[in-house]
Amino acid sequence: MNTPPICNYEGSDYQTSFWEKGGRAYEDAVEEKALKKLLPESGKLMLELGAGAGRNTPRYKNYKKIVLLDYSRTQLEQARQQLGDSERYVYVAADVYHLPFVSGLFDGATMIRTLHHMADARMALEQVADVLQSKAVFILEYANKHNLKAILRYALKKQTWDPNAPEPVEFAALNFDFHPQTVKSWLQSLGFHTEKLLTVSHFRMALLKKVFPTKMLAWMDSMAQLTSNWWQLTPSIFTRNRLKNAKPQAVDGTFFRCPQCGAELEDTPPLLKCSCGQTYPFEDGIYDFRLMKE
Repeated sequence: MNTPPICNYEGSDYQTSFWEKGGRAYEDAVEEKALKKLLPESGKLMLELGAGAGRNTPRYKNYKKIVLLDYSRTQLEQARQQLGDSERYVYVAADVYHLPFVSGLFDGATMIRTLHHMADARMALEQVADVLQSKAVFILEYANKHNLKAILRYALKKQTWDPNAPEPVEFAALNFDFHPQTVKSWLQSLGFHTEKLLTVSHFRMALLKKVFPTKMLAWMDSMAQLTSNWWQLTPSIFTRNRLKNAKPQAVDGTFFRCPQCGAELEDTPPLLKCSCGQTYPFEDGIYDFRLMKE
């Protein structure tokens, strides 16, 4: 089975060290503003890809049910601690390259601060398109290689990679930046129509975050997002995409499929068994579909 390298946050205190104590209040605030502009007014079933510890999950208020998916079980445990056990939330440990859901299941999905860890980003997006219904909304955030800082550094010969080149750049192990035109071409080839694009984090500079209050910077960023159709020079880009391909909707009562062979699975906790021999545990409120066994 073809599985690209996976970035694993197992055992990480990412939520605490990066978001709560890492001086990222501005980034969190501007992402909240972007999501408010992009989220649909209502929805039934959302797939949150790279949910982590559930930082963004409470922002999806208009969806009746949310599936939180992450490769790290410890991240999902933190999300479950924060959000609790509820019929509204389903916690799933799996990799994005082999999603354990039947085709045409979700009417919405988000992937925030996740694509930049994908060694084969188009393959990941192909999986997302498969599990979405026709006309489903997909909100994607990605790290932009064609940002102003990278352009200036390249012009001053402070970096070797060209921000204008279409291919992704791996600036650190399993950390990728993407060119907006490349991401757009991937989405179009998979049947998505981009309805709206927002440039985000215009003022991601340590000095500015020290000088200006977070609320003021976030408001300024929200205003600057209005220029998104003219240029895309920020380190982060949000897009709202709609799957325009006509396709069958998932049959009522179906939900999971085997990521190994693709066969439908019965939801039979504490162990889901597939006819191909693979088994998937449900333990402490989390489904585990990671294919780590030989």
